[in-house]
Amino acid sequence: MPELPEVETIRNDLRRKVLNTKIVQVEIRKPKAVNFENKLFIQALRGNKFKEIDRRGKLMIFRLKNSFRVSKNRAATSVLVHLKMTGQLIYEKKIKDKLEVIAGGHKLTENDFCLPNKHTQVILTFDDKGILFFNDLRRFGYMKLATDSDVEKVLSGFGIEPLTPNFTYKNFLAALGKRKVTIKVALLDQKKIAGIGNIYADEVCFCANVLPTRPVASLTSIEKKKLFTCIPEILKKAIKHRGTTFKDYLDSSGKKGNYTDFLQVFDREGEKCPRCGGVVKKIKSNGRGTHFCPGCQK
Repeated sequence: MPELPEVETIRNDLRRKVLNTKIVQVEIRKPKAVNFENKLFIQALRGNKFKEIDRRGKLMIFRLKNSFRVSKNRAATSVLVHLKMTGQLIYEKKIKDKLEVIAGGHKLTENDFCLPNKHTQVILTFDDKGILFFNDLRRFGYMKLATDSDVEKVLSGFGIEPLTPNFTYKNFLAALGKRKVTIKVALLDQKKIAGIGNIYADEVCFCANVLPTRPVASLTSIEKKKLFTCIPEILKKAIKHRGTTFKDYLDSSGKKGNYTDFLQVFDREGEKCPRCGGVVKKIKSNGRGTHFCPGCQK
């Protein structure tokens, strides 16, 4: 699943392609993807434009230029997009004799670019001939209409957002609390801290010299401060290098993220620790593959 840096990369790339461009055709191939609101979804988007694409954690919010009344007391103002585990956003536009393609999300094979295909859920066609495909192999992702109150309700379920003014040390300590869960479980809890997934949780723990299986309650003040500092440090660097690719992530330009070259422990089982020379280990913790160096993470 793409994490905060990967979704931010997708958001930035799509903003340059689809904002303020009229949507002239909407095709829904899998009703579940739009919460079974086929007719309303088509009416709300056709002839409309996206004026902005925002993000919270791993969720993208496509803001509609013109709101659309879907009931007496409900006006859609946004489309919420979540790629979940296997979602893909693929944009195509033919320029002269060349086909421009950008894509992001789950791993992309040659067959994925034969569009539309059996995994295509929704197709948006713009008046500049650009086409945005939403594909999803396992169908956990979605593109659904949302009112302002819907958006606020969804966002209220997210924790503090790294790389924003709200990510203060005080708020970070409150998010950690004194729970009995491990620090990795705490970092992955989207209701407490939004956007960190398996890759960056391991990298943050390594950066802070903290064993990811340590209980939150066992952390010292110095360790908590280090974790707080490492989170934006790691995420900023990952965004700068367009995210991480190890098996299944391509960014929205169809390119592999190159933060892979900077990973310290994730997906490096059996390799030498770049800090102490020990051997990176991988275990299963709370159902997630967890990477760490037993030599320098305590």
